[in-house]
Amino acid sequence: MAGISTQLEARLKQGCDELKLNFSDLTYKQLLTYLDLLVRWNKAYNLSSVREPLTMVTRHLLDSLSILPHVDQFEGRQILDVGTGAGLPGMVLALANDRGQFTLLDSNGKKTRFLTQVCLELKLANVRVVNTRVENFQSQGGFDVILTRAFASLGDTVTLVAPLAGQKTRIMAMKAQLLNDELRSLPEHFVVESIKSLRVPGLDENRNLVIMIKNKQAGLS
Repeated sequence: MAGISTQLEARLKQGCDELKLNFSDLTYKQLLTYLDLLVRWNKAYNLSSVREPLTMVTRHLLDSLSILPHVDQFEGRQILDVGTGAGLPGMVLALANDRGQFTLLDSNGKKTRFLTQVCLELKLANVRVVNTRVENFQSQGGFDVILTRAFASLGDTVTLVAPLAGQKTRIMAMKAQLLNDELRSLPEHFVVESIKSLRVPGLDENRNLVIMIKNKQAGLS
């Protein structure tokens, strides 16, 4: 077991080096503790289709961390992860960035119970877990960034989160395949601000981050 833990730590640190991310020993420990909890819970509750821990480092931890520099470039610290599942990318980003306040939203009770347990075991003060559908979620405060990962089409995503987005809110959608038809399907009151091509260490697959914002010319707030 110790050998596996060493391999997981080595792969995580190597991947973070490639992403030019430098974390404290405590952050690496928390990321690996989260991964260990996910592996254990996954055996009983099927939280992820990925089963092999080393593959989880690449497809879950490093994939989520690949967007951290893009999230960090904005001054706002209120971040919502819609359809977070087992905490991807929201929980991983919260462990890597204790300056942000993260709300992790999912309608699956098993997954939100898992996330609540992660918060308890790691004593996280910057994460709030909410078990509901995004259509039913009401927030008293605005969000600076709204994240989605493998959630829905871009058009459906912005339609669902529009009530939670202010004029300056960035909606960041992590996408594998990005089709022109999907980009053209955006409602007129949202525009694509930028598209970032992501490179995930150890993963030879397309990854994109689409950053969207409300269209000021549409006259919506």
